Amino acid sequence: MNDLLILGAGGYGRTVAETAQELGIFGRIAFLDDNAEGKDVLDKCASYEVYQKDFLFAYPAFGANDVRAEWIEKLRGAGFIVPVLVHPRAYVSPSAKLGCGVVVLAQAAVGTNTVLEPGVIVNMGAIADHDCVLGECVHLAPGAVVKAGNHIAAQRKIESGTVIERGAEL
Repeated sequence: MNDLLILGAGGYGRTVAETAQELGIFGRIAFLDDNAEGKDVLDKCASYEVYQKDFLFAYPAFGANDVRAEWIEKLRGAGFIVPVLVHPRAYVSPSAKLGCGVVVLAQAAVGTNTVLEPGVIVNMGAIADHDCVLGECVHLAPGAVVKAGNHIAAQRKIESGTVIERGAEL
């Protein structure tokens, strides 16, 4: 029963699904979404508890950091495992610590002793250098760079192309 239920079938949801497929560890991957339709969209998001018996894993694929944080708690409270998903073409240091619901996408890098708290997104080509702490549900957009030793507060978004210089506290 290594099946994955993804809440949100939009662009980020489909990206999460492709990353999960690349990992090759999930059997079935399906969606809940309030607005999308399709053969792999089972129901509305509010119906998540009904699917707990069929899906061991669930991931809230919402780009809004506060919404993702709320849904991580709901899913965990309902008994789902909120997985860590690291694309096979990303680099994560063996000394990095990743909380539940972290997603590291293709060509992204997470450095030595870096901590990614629950729900962090390290998007394509983004870098979290060594000794950083990214708070709960931070989003590093594609190509964002957080240099060494920085602490990024919960639910912040670092936009594409932004470079956070060493020693910044955000």
